[in-house]
Amino acid sequence: MGVVTDYLLTRFSPRSTARHLFYGVLIGLALSLTTTSVVTYYRERRRKQLPPTFESRPIELRTDEVVDGVTGLIGNTPLVRIQSLSNALGVEILGKAEFMNPGGSVKDRVALRMITDAEEQGLLHPHTGSRIFEGTVGSTGISIATIARARGYEATIIMPDDVAEEKVKALLALGAQVERVRPASIVDKKQFVNLARERARNFGSDPEDPAHPTHTHRGHLIPTASSSIVVTTTADEALADNALMSPKEEREFAMKPRGFFADQFENRSNYYAHFDGTGPEIWRQTSGWIDAFVSGAGTGGTIAGTGQYLKSKKKDILVALSDPEGSGLYNKVKYGVMFDRKEAEGTKRRHQVDTVVEGIGINRLTHNFELALPVIDEAFRVTDAEAVAMSRYLVHHDGLFLGSSSACNLVACIKLVKKMGWNNGERIVTILCDSGSRHYSKFWNDDYLAKAGIPVDMGIIERLLAEEA
Repeated sequence: MGVVTDYLLTRFSPRSTARHLFYGVLIGLALSLTTTSVVTYYRERRRKQLPPTFESRPIELRTDEVVDGVTGLIGNTPLVRIQSLSNALGVEILGKAEFMNPGGSVKDRVALRMITDAEEQGLLHPHTGSRIFEGTVGSTGISIATIARARGYEATIIMPDDVAEEKVKALLALGAQVERVRPASIVDKKQFVNLARERARNFGSDPEDPAHPTHTHRGHLIPTASSSIVVTTTADEALADNALMSPKEEREFAMKPRGFFADQFENRSNYYAHFDGTGPEIWRQTSGWIDAFVSGAGTGGTIAGTGQYLKSKKKDILVALSDPEGSGLYNKVKYGVMFDRKEAEGTKRRHQVDTVVEGIGINRLTHNFELALPVIDEAFRVTDAEAVAMSRYLVHHDGLFLGSSSACNLVACIKLVKKMGWNNGERIVTILCDSGSRHYSKFWNDDYLAKAGIPVDMGIIERLLAEEA
């Protein structure tokens, strides 16, 4: 009996228990470090095994690299790793920093391509007194006004009267003529896009209109390849209708002022700006290592062009739509029906899309978005509260001051990662459309949000990150 007692006292003494506990912790720590090392090893091995389909080019500043004017600054925006979200989820969330374009948004690409294509087709000629018309909630208008100034055109921008005031001030500073109208349905003749088209049709008809002070007759339509694009000329009727012009008459005809309705929603140049630009840039910047692409849609050009290009390079890349409240695109992708429950009569705060998010979301099917439907694999609804929470979370954790659509896209990234159960370094690329500097009066205004009943709560994102997959 005494021998047994001595054994038990020795085996389970406080010193012995502490020693065993120490060894247990040490072994657990070693296993944890070993597991982390193995995961890191396989991630790096996977990255190295991906065959490049192009010549690699290091990021560098060359001494002979000088761009030609403001349009030379458009595109080739960097990819930035969103540190807080990537670290929390165990994946790589990369944002295409489109807010670094000279006009401050992804729409610079679209505006440049629409104007360039029109010039190449002979529809626009710079320094002729011609004017570009567009209906927009702001960002495309700012981009058009920027490029119009650089290329020798005037700009008239028609927009809803409830967009952020900062966008209006930017347009006026760029010398654009701004017309603000009541938000309305696309079937309403006074809807901002319809008005822009009509203004282009009537270019040169009203001597009292500051957009065309020297012309007193209605412009004549010039045939275009697209039925949505409107081009008018102030040339004499006899000259405009003359199919057989002399070289002198052709020059005279080309130099007459024209009105050009760009129509970003239906213009195929929108799609090609991303198929030829944004998509190839992302493919090169990721060296082909990309698992998913996430984007919102307003006109649909970004998700269509970029998504189509990336799928052409790697068919199993997942393309996901980020859609704000009030937009019908989420239901179109998920259920084939263009409808949102907030569109019910008497429930809306505003006429177009019932959300504080500006720049994405729509309740009609554009030709550009139709090009996206075959490549969209998934869609996520993002609430106003989630978008607001994400914007504050990013400032607090990453020092990134982003706009509403950028925040919306990043919320969708989290939802995609959770749904797929990803946590092993998968790469998701999204678009950081613009910065928060265009959203002070609404999205970044806590008083405005309080009146709209939208909470400002970073905890929403913390809880979303903590959710089980």
